Amino acid sequence: MNERFIMYQVMIVDDEEYILKALKRTINTYTDWDVETYQSPHEALRRARTTVFDAVITDYMMPEMNGLELLQELRELQPDTIRIVLTGVIDIETVMSAINKAGAFRFIPKPWDDEQLLDNIREGLKFRDILLENRMLAETVREQQEALRSMGYEG
Repeated sequence: MNERFIMYQVMIVDDEEYILKALKRTINTYTDWDVETYQSPHEALRRARTTVFDAVITDYMMPEMNGLELLQELRELQPDTIRIVLTGVIDIETVMSAINKAGAFRFIPKPWDDEQLLDNIREGLKFRDILLENRMLAETVREQQEALRSMGYEG
């Protein structure tokens, strides 16, 4: 596979400004991804209507809207975006809800470990890239099969 430069778009949503700054600093220190931060889930959703994000990291507990509600809405807008929940509270119901309703890729506990955080984001982005590539390849195969059928080949 050819090496290629990819500029990933990453959105971080947390109601606490110091958390946003710390996460952005961590990501910017070790990557060249484009990071946007939002304290308001509603502002984040407005932005997601006009910009495609490769990954979204959100806090679970926020006053306006919890992280799972945000990720559910984002899933409708951008189904291929990798969704990660950052939380200090993890119970099995929250985990199952996040997986089933919001399609969360990972849960990362607060306080987070920088390397673990970055590894989880990288894994998610790699997973997303593979899914998108598989979708494109499947579409190419369908198109080729249709072209063969139109030329009279059955197989």
